[in-house]
Amino acid sequence: MERITGALAAVRNPRTGADVMAADMVRDIATTIDGKVRLTLLLAAEDDATLVRDVRQAVEALAGVSDVRVDVRDPAQTEPTPARRAPTSAPTAMNQPQAPATGGMGRALPVMDSAPKAPPKVPEPVAYPQLGRIIAVSSGKGGVGKSTVAVNLAVALAKMGKRVGIMDADIYGPNLPLMLGVDAAPSVVDEKIIPLEAYGIKVMSIGFLIEKEQPAIWRGPIVMKILTQFLKDVAWGQLDYFLVDMPPGTGDAQLSLVQATQVHGAVIVTTPQQVSVGDALRGVKMFERTAVPVLGIVENMSYFENPETGKPIAVFGTGGGARLAEVCNLPLIGQVPLDPRIQEGGDTGRPIVDAEPMSRAAKELEAIAQRVVERLVSIYGS
Repeated sequence: MERITGALAAVRNPRTGADVMAADMVRDIATTIDGKVRLTLLLAAEDDATLVRDVRQAVEALAGVSDVRVDVRDPAQTEPTPARRAPTSAPTAMNQPQAPATGGMGRALPVMDSAPKAPPKVPEPVAYPQLGRIIAVSSGKGGVGKSTVAVNLAVALAKMGKRVGIMDADIYGPNLPLMLGVDAAPSVVDEKIIPLEAYGIKVMSIGFLIEKEQPAIWRGPIVMKILTQFLKDVAWGQLDYFLVDMPPGTGDAQLSLVQATQVHGAVIVTTPQQVSVGDALRGVKMFERTAVPVLGIVENMSYFENPETGKPIAVFGTGGGARLAEVCNLPLIGQVPLDPRIQEGGDTGRPIVDAEPMSRAAKELEAIAQRVVERLVSIYGS
């Protein structure tokens, strides 16, 4: 335990200058006989999210440590409890975390307070005019090709001569590094994170800051903190369009984004199946309730083109996107065919709009980008 706390004492919070042990940011350190370590890190909204990585790496570097798990909590939602003395017996099991004996080394797990608490104050959205029009690309469920559509829309807009940025808000499963073929730690200049660039667009993803195998075990307040930091602390420059690749569903990331800034429009991605359409409908209603205009519906994997006859084959059924658009009184702004080259491009970092610009799928995605621009102009003007 002393080796662990000693290693953590070398990790400093760049915001305060204090080490994480002296600042009492580390709680509930637990170990197992086979070298597994688990601890809780209290990360405030104004703290740098990379502290999670620094803490984990500091412990991983110790001899005998086989695995490290860092649970992140918001200190505003953590009740302080008195420190308990650690027993002098053998190392504890993971399901029985013990607090260390000396001050600052950890505390017992907090006890839930039965008294009702006032709901947290919802932050006022902040305008980021340098980002241009902010567009959320969302879906009701996973596996419908939302990230594929977002990436190719961004590349298509860049090919139209627009200044484009794209942010990976899917912090639980960031795919933009792979799909755009960029994967490096971004540099920091004058306290601003410099986004990476690919295909003429600026890119930022949590995938650049954590290891590929590291799961993102983060709750709502941390999600809000990361998205806000990506909006205000990244040197995006002046953009015309800023696309946000949302995680599937209607959870913390979606609500955090619309609370953090004004979202000018949302694009909803679905597939022809009814189960996908039903989930996408919930996504449409969520954006409508948060006063975000839905620009239109994109039906992905609409059909497979028979290579011999050129006729469409409805692999996943037909009409799902059109039905959703009709129910919601929204335009169906595109139907992207099922093309193996789309998947290949996603795996190799070559979006089909760039790799196969003459393909039917690429042309349809470029047409969708043009329709998105037209919808925004119709709502907000030029």
